[in-house]
Amino acid sequence: MQPSLKTIATLFALFAAVPALAAPHDNMPQFAVTGKIAGPDGFWDLLAVDTQLHRLYVGHGDRVTSVDLDSGKVTPKLLGGEHVHAAIPLSGGRVLATNGDTNTATVADGATGKLIATIPTGKDPDNAIPDPASGLILVMDHEGGDVTFIDPETLTSPGRLDVGGELEQGAATGTGKVFVNLEDKNQVAVIDTKTRKVAAYYKLPGCEGPTGLAYDAKTDLILSACGNETAVVLHASDGSVVTSLKIGKGPDGAIFDPARNLFFVPCGRDGVMDVIAMEDGALKVVASVPTAVGARTATLDPNTGKIYLPTADFDFKNAQPGKRPTLVPGSFRILVVSEKS
Repeated sequence: MQPSLKTIATLFALFAAVPALAAPHDNMPQFAVTGKIAGPDGFWDLLAVDTQLHRLYVGHGDRVTSVDLDSGKVTPKLLGGEHVHAAIPLSGGRVLATNGDTNTATVADGATGKLIATIPTGKDPDNAIPDPASGLILVMDHEGGDVTFIDPETLTSPGRLDVGGELEQGAATGTGKVFVNLEDKNQVAVIDTKTRKVAAYYKLPGCEGPTGLAYDAKTDLILSACGNETAVVLHASDGSVVTSLKIGKGPDGAIFDPARNLFFVPCGRDGVMDVIAMEDGALKVVASVPTAVGARTATLDPNTGKIYLPTADFDFKNAQPGKRPTLVPGSFRILVVSEKS
């Protein structure tokens, strides 16, 4: 979700007060920022990697910005948009973007940016994820409280599902279930994509404002990253609580890496990315990787294991009360986090 004025103001009010970093455990991989990709100015939100074409797509305000991850070439404005939240790859070298201000999803050629289709959604479409079981794309309509289903072959919507609440990040099991955080209700909705109905609502005790969500198929666990420095982990089968963990401030994303069996939670206010692993039979925060203040969303390239986090510098010194602080010109970049050799 693109941050509001209030969120921006509170998110970074104490940005200088970074907590002590968790020490990396000897038996765990260690990570660091190993590169930066410069891009055009502007606010940003969600991003995704096309693993087949090896491109990175970034929802970037009035555009989708793309990066050729082989050559490093940046296309500043692959596709225009209106408050673009998410940009995800589709088959056939296409990209789908959600436009929060026009209540649409647009599909374009991922190489040229040529517009292919515009599909109506609910109000303020935010995150979008593919569901392998149904073959559909699910668009989370943040303010509308519903999910818009999109058929990526016909580029039409076969309908919407009223979920209720402010929908945030989702994750698919691949077997016909999709989990999605309800930010205002502190719950996870369980969607059955075969029946296109809500199968259950799971409570998130001790969680305020869940945004990022990740799913581990091996353990059948869901992790929700919450706005009150908490990550709540549930059993995906019944919603029972596994554990609650203290994380950094300002998360707006969560990743599970099945190759390394690690969860990653980017925490934008503290400028760290927390690493969560199973250790001695319990999930623990095993490291906090320094990133940058503002790096609140992230995506994983499963081909390389690299993690990409967009960010920029905010001009807090000259910010006016009640107004969003401007970005420092030329400061937008995508951080590249890799495993230390």
